[in-house]
Amino acid sequence: MSESKIVTVGDIAIGGQNPIALITGPCQLESLDHARMMAEAISEACAPTGTRFIFKASYDKANRSSISTQRGLGMEKGLEILGRIKEEFGVPVLTDVHDASQCAPAAEICDVLQIPAFLCRQTDLLLAAGETGAAINVKKGQFLAPWDMDNVADKIASTGNERIMLCDRGTSFGYNTLVTDFRGLPIMARTGYPVVFDATHSVQQPGGQGTTSGGQREFAPVLARAACAVGVSALFIETHQDPDHAPSDGPNMIPVQEMGQLIKTLRAFDALAKGMPS
Repeated sequence: MSESKIVTVGDIAIGGQNPIALITGPCQLESLDHARMMAEAISEACAPTGTRFIFKASYDKANRSSISTQRGLGMEKGLEILGRIKEEFGVPVLTDVHDASQCAPAAEICDVLQIPAFLCRQTDLLLAAGETGAAINVKKGQFLAPWDMDNVADKIASTGNERIMLCDRGTSFGYNTLVTDFRGLPIMARTGYPVVFDATHSVQQPGGQGTTSGGQREFAPVLARAACAVGVSALFIETHQDPDHAPSDGPNMIPVQEMGQLIKTLRAFDALAKGMPS
């Protein structure tokens, strides 16, 4: 893997030879109490290995499969909750933005703005996100080649903001199916920006349940291990205490009770890869 720039989020250094950081949390914000419970459980899972994490949750899921599925708490309430989690747990927070007008208010609270995969070529959104000065985690569209992320990163960097992370979340393969091409990780790393691997969305089956997306969560740890072996700067793993009853992306999410052992395993793979760089 190419040596990456270092993107600092709070006091977490992401990139280079730093240990993998974790971007993790529930797919969708549900309530302040639920966010607190998840942040506490994640903190406990990360503590034995000293793994640093960014708390992730979305105030709006704007690309749901159906009009009948839950979108979330909305921007005002969601940002209020994320601000409380940031203050109470002392961790950086991340959320998705879907429109240029959302970027500035979201950046007042959030340390990282995330560009959803479907929107990764929306120039106005990328420019507005970059202009906030926040770190930007931009997901590679399922339809995009990894080398095309050069152009995506250049749009953000044109604002003077180079706090950019590039995230792979699988590539469309026929209908309702994604595959992961692990060649894409070192290809995106050639940009010089830290590469993130999204293990849980990479096992998604988009629209696979008709009005909702399906998924194969049993393969998420396998893909995460492979990504660490190839070499990445951070992992994106959504988690929930009861994924089968989560309002969004339940089939992909890792039960939070399993996160501690998974993190321990992933840190071992990460240390091996960074001790023997390819």
